Amino acid sequence: MSRQRVSASQVAKLANVSQSTVSRVFTPGASVSEKARKRVMKVANELNYKPNALARGLIMNKTNLVGIAMKTIQNPFYHETLAIFTKKLKEIGYSVLFVNSENEEIQQDEINQFLEYNVEAIIVTDAILSSGLVDKLSKAQIPVFLFNRRDETSNCYSVTCDNVNAAHSIAEYFYQKGHKHNVFLSGLSNTSTNKERLKGFKSYFEQRNMEIDIIQGNYTYEKAYYRTYEYLKSGKKIDALFGANDITALGALDAIKAYGLTVPEDVEIIGFDNIKMASWPNNNLSTWSQPIEEMVDGILNILINPDQVEEREQYVKGKLLKRKTTM
Repeated sequence: MSRQRVSASQVAKLANVSQSTVSRVFTPGASVSEKARKRVMKVANELNYKPNALARGLIMNKTNLVGIAMKTIQNPFYHETLAIFTKKLKEIGYSVLFVNSENEEIQQDEINQFLEYNVEAIIVTDAILSSGLVDKLSKAQIPVFLFNRRDETSNCYSVTCDNVNAAHSIAEYFYQKGHKHNVFLSGLSNTSTNKERLKGFKSYFEQRNMEIDIIQGNYTYEKAYYRTYEYLKSGKKIDALFGANDITALGALDAIKAYGLTVPEDVEIIGFDNIKMASWPNNNLSTWSQPIEEMVDGILNILINPDQVEEREQYVKGKLLKRKTTM
């Protein structure tokens, strides 16, 4: 026999308070007198009452619900990002509504899920949000934050790694080691992260009248492995390779070893992100470490204190972590 759920109205009646007071008691940061709070908690404990977050949101017109849209769930970097966002949002009283976008660009029906649940903000990680949808969300007074990417065509807040200068530093490292055949293993060509990392890497060598080669890796291990192996098989030489993310760099690492070359003696490799897999003993990948927690904190600071934010686009630096794939 099913047990009927205790409602907020039942708690309110027994505690002799309004239903909105019960909702405020269970809403982090909401204003409520200590006397009322104690009465509500006493009744709630006696009845074993558990608040219904959606119902509370309708009453208070504040759901404390943040939407997160993510596409590349197979990339461990975004697994780690989602875990950190969920943990830190919970600590400040928010819950997460997660939508896995099936397309490169977030679709209207996916946005509708956020609208139906009346989310207070949307965080977009590795997907693209059209200007039309951004305008629609703006009219609904739902702010959109871009994590680890920028969009010059939209008016969204963004927090991202300083990709251009990071890639510039990686190029400088390869140049100072005297490498002549430098390769950029790209991600998806239409993403801001890939464009900026390519720009920083390529421009450094252009300033020294040197060219780089580009291998299309599409941010996937399989594509990176196949394209790198075919590149070597065609007779082309690699002294140093910069992967647009760690997954592509790991694909290249295995391809280079399979071809019969040694790392780092024959080829030095640097990835980008510092996912946990990069530090595994069989990989020991040198990489540019993105400070995920600092980036997440940047987004949450904007969410909580929007009036105190001066720059819509914020950058964090990160650092080069040298492991066994560099000398």
